[in-house]
Amino acid sequence: MGKINVGILFGGRSAEHEVSLQSAKNVIDAIDREKYDITLIGIDKGGQWYLNDSSRFLLNSHDPKKITLDKTEKKVVLVPGEESKELVTIASGGKSSNIDVIFPILHGPYGEDGTVQGLLKLTNIPFVGAGVLGSSIGMDKDVAKRLLRDAGIPIAKFLVFHKWQRSGITFTEVQEQLGLPLFVKPANAGSSVGVSKVRTEEEFKRALNEAFAFDSKILIEEFIEGREVECAILGNQQPMASRVGEIIAQQDFYSYEAKYIDENGAILNIPAKISEDTEKQIQKLALEAFQVLCCEGLARVDFFLTKENRIIINEINTIPGFTKISMYPKLWEISGVPYRDLIDKLIQLALEKHAAEQQLKTSYNS
Repeated sequence: MGKINVGILFGGRSAEHEVSLQSAKNVIDAIDREKYDITLIGIDKGGQWYLNDSSRFLLNSHDPKKITLDKTEKKVVLVPGEESKELVTIASGGKSSNIDVIFPILHGPYGEDGTVQGLLKLTNIPFVGAGVLGSSIGMDKDVAKRLLRDAGIPIAKFLVFHKWQRSGITFTEVQEQLGLPLFVKPANAGSSVGVSKVRTEEEFKRALNEAFAFDSKILIEEFIEGREVECAILGNQQPMASRVGEIIAQQDFYSYEAKYIDENGAILNIPAKISEDTEKQIQKLALEAFQVLCCEGLARVDFFLTKENRIIINEINTIPGFTKISMYPKLWEISGVPYRDLIDKLIQLALEKHAAEQQLKTSYNS
């Protein structure tokens, strides 16, 4: 058999565009070239797709503050073919490459929220990670928290507001229900984009402006005093949980900068210094959350661990970061799955899921 051609899909229209570029670089550097050919598909902030050369697909690649997509390459579209899926250049209409499986390394809206997953389903191409439903649920913190709550998985208290309700949101009423400090965040964003920690009414007003700048629906959550711990999940129908890691933020909270720009923004304790019993409880809840939220392939589940040893889920990330300081690959590394093997496993899971889906009937006559 020849090599499998993996389409690496990265960049995107979200505020996490630069994170995606960093993640993609790491995956591209680590993937097993003896087993896989790669086709790089960069998406710019306007949504245009480019077929990139692996030797020059990024500009300022070593500076997370200045990293950007090289947009001098061919513009392409993805179309279904009879035997394989093809990239077609827009200018000439010529076939550029056949794709066997897509690895979407897209964070946030227009990539992690089910939109790209829907496109890939329509083209009938295998892809890494959750499908349309799991992706959209995982991205929407409001919907995810309600499903977790209904499943009996502990979450923080929260309120939800839409932009049309903006004039009716009062600091006094929110404070009475959730206490202080509290967090304000967009419902559909990741990597702490648009998230603010609030202690005063003035901070509250600024936080509303910031969150509504990124989404028309926001969450306001109670502050949970506790350690921030995370668990990585890998698998489809029978997923596995990694060891648990802890993040000790060196800023006021684990911000976007601490996650992806400032290498000294947080201390990562991997594995976390917790009891074996507590780790098992966290792993069990992470697996439950993964399945309740209809996830597949991979996810990182984030928790708070209080002084009373209460375990409270914060959120799930269906396409977690793959940068050199990201927790997901680091957690699997300590759990016995090296980075290159992790990428291989994720691709194989995508192919297995797609093969299983092809066995399903699409009509009574099929």
